[in-house]
Amino acid sequence: MFRGSIPALVTPFRDEAFAEDCYRDFVEWQIAEGSHGLVPVGTTGESATLIAEDHYRVIEVCVDQVKGRVPVIAGCGSNSTQSAIQNMQAAQERGADAALIVLPYYNRPNQDGLIRHFEMLVEACDLPIVVYNVPGRTVTDINVETLARIARLPNVVGIKDASGQLARVSAQRLACGVDFVQLSGNDDMTLGFMAMGGVGSISVTANVAPRLCADFHEACLNGDWDGALRLQDRLYPLHAALFSDASPGPAKYALSRVFPDFPLDVRLPMTPPSDASRRAVDAALDHAGIAVAGNRA
Repeated sequence: MFRGSIPALVTPFRDEAFAEDCYRDFVEWQIAEGSHGLVPVGTTGESATLIAEDHYRVIEVCVDQVKGRVPVIAGCGSNSTQSAIQNMQAAQERGADAALIVLPYYNRPNQDGLIRHFEMLVEACDLPIVVYNVPGRTVTDINVETLARIARLPNVVGIKDASGQLARVSAQRLACGVDFVQLSGNDDMTLGFMAMGGVGSISVTANVAPRLCADFHEACLNGDWDGALRLQDRLYPLHAALFSDASPGPAKYALSRVFPDFPLDVRLPMTPPSDASRRAVDAALDHAGIAVAGNRA
């Protein structure tokens, strides 16, 4: 159902207001550059700083601009089951193709709580679900056995795995079946993830380098591992630089280097990246051969 390079889109702001015109242009560029799908209002889209009205408007604009050309997987997770249901229903009403559901954060549910959470979601809404496991942010992890039980629920179609444990790709493939979609949540690990049975990634780097990331995934999916390794080497410094300060600050800075009118604004408590982070991004863009403002062909 979902494969390839799927950027977790940044949300552009001007004076803290959603910059809809910029976002529409950004979505159009992503599709033109070969992205295989799009994720609005994920972590990189600053979903944690958006009020519900803004959250739903970003999804609506993304779906409207895409017009069915690629799948839209809307960020819908919450630490509250009822809030996640509300988000899913709103995303479905606005035409999203699936919901990205991060494991409930902060309250640290046990494995039974995770199962009940997803059971309630599928009972309340039939939008396809991609589970999102990112223990470094949620302080919650999902066991392979628990994921296998959740994978058997109607409409639970895959996982975005940002656990950082590559062996899980094989364990989850055996437990959940070969048709269960596994998407990497760590750009720097995606080459190994794909070799072990993954089919794509939900990516931060693809915000900035969508064509290179799309080509990388096509190489992996076609078994061109030498080509994929060359692209990995080209992209690796950018993977690191985009997390040299709190995300998505470095990604927005990188986009402002590629597009001079792309706004750097982030919503508090997020802040713009440090000077050291900006230098790392500049060096990584140069290493990747990405043209920046003033040096574009």
